[in-house]
Amino acid sequence: MVHMMQAIKNQVMLITGATDGLGKRVAHDLAARGATVLLHGRSREKGEAALQEIRDATGNQKIIYYNADFSSLDAVRRLSEKIQADHECLDVLINNAGLGAGMRQSRREKSADGHELRFAVNYLAPFLLTHRLLPLLRRSVPARIVNVASVGQQPIDFDNVMIENEYDGLRAYRQSKLALVMFTFDLAEELRESGITVNSLHPASLMPTRMVLETDYFESSMSTIEEGAQAVEQLVASPYFDGVSGEYFDGKQRGRAIPQAYDKEARRQLKMLSHQLTSVHL
Repeated sequence: MVHMMQAIKNQVMLITGATDGLGKRVAHDLAARGATVLLHGRSREKGEAALQEIRDATGNQKIIYYNADFSSLDAVRRLSEKIQADHECLDVLINNAGLGAGMRQSRREKSADGHELRFAVNYLAPFLLTHRLLPLLRRSVPARIVNVASVGQQPIDFDNVMIENEYDGLRAYRQSKLALVMFTFDLAEELRESGITVNSLHPASLMPTRMVLETDYFESSMSTIEEGAQAVEQLVASPYFDGVSGEYFDGKQRGRAIPQAYDKEARRQLKMLSHQLTSVHL
């Protein structure tokens, strides 16, 4: 344990969507263990408040806030450039930022780039950010990428990825989370010998986060934010997961995603589409 604490003290960790809910809790816990914590959010006001709150609670001054709206791929690119300019290494990237299902009556929304909003924020943004930050992660090996997905997954219909027909917020959310799991499996294969591990997880079911409280698809919350945070932190910091990559976890246990996640052809289609939409070179 002492060895692990020491290691965390020397690490730089970026947590997207860290101004409330699960991301904020994880940021607080890792800051309490001495890490340099980079918080990301899309509201500067909430970001500054979270930063101050975590500094005051933990006494850790090594916390920096970055503002970026993930509904814009240009904003994601600028964020990656800023982080690369400010830091020489990045030991852990936690892709946690996301939009929930919204309300049942919600209309389909588009991102700044014209993509379906949930697919853009929950999937294309972390896809792009991760690719852009790989040079920093490579410099920091052993490094870890943790993608916060969900047990709520729905197959992607490649003829209707942006759900222009029969839009449903829950479907949009679930397919974006499945895409993140598929990306995890592919990236883990690509980075196999690199010293960078990539895993995804469903942290906990229906935690009382803003995402869950601001939807009418579910009756009430079931788990605590603490439970979800512990599952994320295990993948971030436990020596037990040294070298473990390409896995999907349900809470703290290894889990199984829905079948499409293991379908090589579906993953190939998603990968081609993602590279095309984000201009990340293959």
